Amino acid sequence: MSKSLFRNFVLLYIFIGAAAFLFISSCGSYMVEQELEKSVSEDLYEEAHIIASDNTIRHNISSSSLNTVQKNLTAIAGYQDSIIWIINSSNEIVLSTSMKISPEDPVHIDSFDPTQWGTNYYQVGDFYGYFSQDRLSVIAPITENMNTKGYVCIHYLMSDLYRNRSNILLIIHLVFFTIYLISGLFIVYFYRRVERPLRLLIKGSGEFASGNLDYRIPIKSDDEIGYLANTLNYTAEKLNRNGEYQRKFISNVSHDFRSPLTSIKGYVEAMLDGTIPAEMQEKYLKIISYEAGRLEKLTKSLLTLNELDVQKRMMHFRKIDINEIIKTTAATFEGICTERKILLELVLSGKELYAKADMEQIQQVLYNLLDNAIKFSNNGSSIVIETTEKNNKIFVSVKDRGEGIPKASLHKIWDRFYKTDASRGKDRKGTGLGLSIVQEIIHAHGQQINVISTEGVGTEFIFTLDKAK
Repeated sequence: MSKSLFRNFVLLYIFIGAAAFLFISSCGSYMVEQELEKSVSEDLYEEAHIIASDNTIRHNISSSSLNTVQKNLTAIAGYQDSIIWIINSSNEIVLSTSMKISPEDPVHIDSFDPTQWGTNYYQVGDFYGYFSQDRLSVIAPITENMNTKGYVCIHYLMSDLYRNRSNILLIIHLVFFTIYLISGLFIVYFYRRVERPLRLLIKGSGEFASGNLDYRIPIKSDDEIGYLANTLNYTAEKLNRNGEYQRKFISNVSHDFRSPLTSIKGYVEAMLDGTIPAEMQEKYLKIISYEAGRLEKLTKSLLTLNELDVQKRMMHFRKIDINEIIKTTAATFEGICTERKILLELVLSGKELYAKADMEQIQQVLYNLLDNAIKFSNNGSSIVIETTEKNNKIFVSVKDRGEGIPKASLHKIWDRFYKTDASRGKDRKGTGLGLSIVQEIIHAHGQQINVISTEGVGTEFIFTLDKAK
């Protein structure tokens, strides 16, 4: 594709150059000739008019004394590289700078009729068959007392005009080729800055399409092509990370499903083949029920994450009392907190505090955070749930005084299926998806959630909500 683009660009450049050259050689030549013809004719007519206005010529056009101006006119004609005639009223040449004419024997011009010239003051041709080569001829009347006594006629050789035209065209052609060759540097610039990077982009796209997401397009420019290359590299990196994440995700799901399924399968087969006697089956049925509960919880968590990922579940934003939701959610943990002598302290801002949020989703967030806090709290400790408001934002804090999270694990707790070693040892029923769900829900609300934790002291999760108007 890039080769075709570059080839077409070069062909277009050559075509424009050829078309411009032909235009200059044809239309340019015609326009230069017309301009030279106009300029020369104006100059010659002005000179002819000056000569015709000379008193010596006006008063002596029929006298032999015209010979006295012959020398001056010959000098003028030589300077202009032309021929000057003086023609009397009988259409006879009485003076010529190109030949000697006797006053008694003037040269008659056949068919010469000044009235046919009309308003034109010049003609191009052989001047009524007198010249063998085309000339540009101008005439100016010699008048005295409102009477036309004759004409001053100046003849300029057209071959001289054509030679001047060729010289001017040669200069124009030289300028054109100079500009054309300089503009050819743009082809080099195009190749270096556009065509070659396009090849690299195409190669990179092919690598990505074939699955080689580790490939990076080697373009470092600051222009649009460099931006596109960086975007493609970033996209490939994200896809590569997503691929790694998916492989890890499947591995974790397989691991978390395999353990309870292995237990259930083993105990069921043992009961069926009589390995476990009937009087002990109730004990192992409870274990099977426990493992089935783990599978159910894991499946629900995966479904929740899937709905959040693909945005199948629309957020139903409405005005909710966050204080009331905290009270309701805290009440569901009353039994386990009483059993472990854990005190739930509610420090709520005002009797009512209204936020704009999806009630069911925020209930899920509070449930997961409280479940984690209780799981990692020591017996006889306390958990504080606090709400505050600032700048039209509501801040909700869930703080425990438990084991805390190791500093090295803080940035990993939002990863799906991630569990600290303490989590696996204390509660094998955990799926490692709770905090991932919390983060997804808060981000779906356009809000933020942060964590502060110190080992041996405790952990505090703080998230924000928009205050309802």
